[in-house]
Amino acid sequence: MKHLLFLLLFSVLKLQAQTEELIFRSGFEKGSRVIPVKNNHDIIGKDNSLPFKSDWVEDLEKGATFRIEYTGGDSTKRYGAIVPEPGNPNNNVLKFWLNDSWLADGNQEKARVQCDLYGIKPGLKEFYQSVRVFLTDDFNTVKKYPKRISWLTISEFWNNEWWVKTESYGFRVTLGIGKPAGANDLHFILNAENPGQKEVWKAINNDIKVPIGKWFTMECYFKEGNHETGRFYMAITPDGEPKKVVYDVNDFTHNTNDPNPNGLTGYNPMKLYTSKELVGFMKSEGKTLQIYWDDFKLWTNKKPEPSR
Repeated sequence: MKHLLFLLLFSVLKLQAQTEELIFRSGFEKGSRVIPVKNNHDIIGKDNSLPFKSDWVEDLEKGATFRIEYTGGDSTKRYGAIVPEPGNPNNNVLKFWLNDSWLADGNQEKARVQCDLYGIKPGLKEFYQSVRVFLTDDFNTVKKYPKRISWLTISEFWNNEWWVKTESYGFRVTLGIGKPAGANDLHFILNAENPGQKEVWKAINNDIKVPIGKWFTMECYFKEGNHETGRFYMAITPDGEPKKVVYDVNDFTHNTNDPNPNGLTGYNPMKLYTSKELVGFMKSEGKTLQIYWDDFKLWTNKKPEPSR
């Protein structure tokens, strides 16, 4: 009898531990506002359109720090701002805009707008995010870029941040948009690296095109582990279409030499980061790199739905 009760209690506790938990969500609606913080920006306040888990400070920044980071430049070259959605003024969105490059960290000229969630304590062993994304029509001009595109990052996952001096086992998973030289379509690109940009693995899917001029929901799942237990999943659901799994990789999601992985400690849930050459090409064509983001959500203990 005692053994049966123990098994029952263990099953209940295990089920509770696996119940998904919403950490934060925001649609950037009234109550959410962007404020300057030194050379960057922050988002504070509460999305008043949502009843809970929508306070940028009280809910998102428990054990972490959030910023909109540029690493230099000024508002004539880049910005992140909450604005009405074009064509739908009753809905607010977060807009990332790049018009030029500048000398930034690493003494390198490049272009960046990104959301930082750094110093996460304790590190996340497993989490799930969802965000709606809209790439403006100017991204059709990106298709015309004559060279290969391997650096147009839209999200990045750090386990751990390798620029932190006390961290010996940095690692990152980078999700971006790219294409081979001369190609006419854009695809999502994904790879993982140890420090020194030493590639650990790369995933390629040229079958699913990047939607342009149409909202799509992008979902990412991260699970810390080695080449057998680690997992990174990414799927998109264009409005009015079924979900498409772009990547589902089982491989390292921590430094390959780390003897005691302690979870993901920082990541960029929304990012627009590229080379001076690409942003310069866009400027020469009279275009800009622009992404709109909406309905950002973050969970723990949530897993991807089984493939149908």
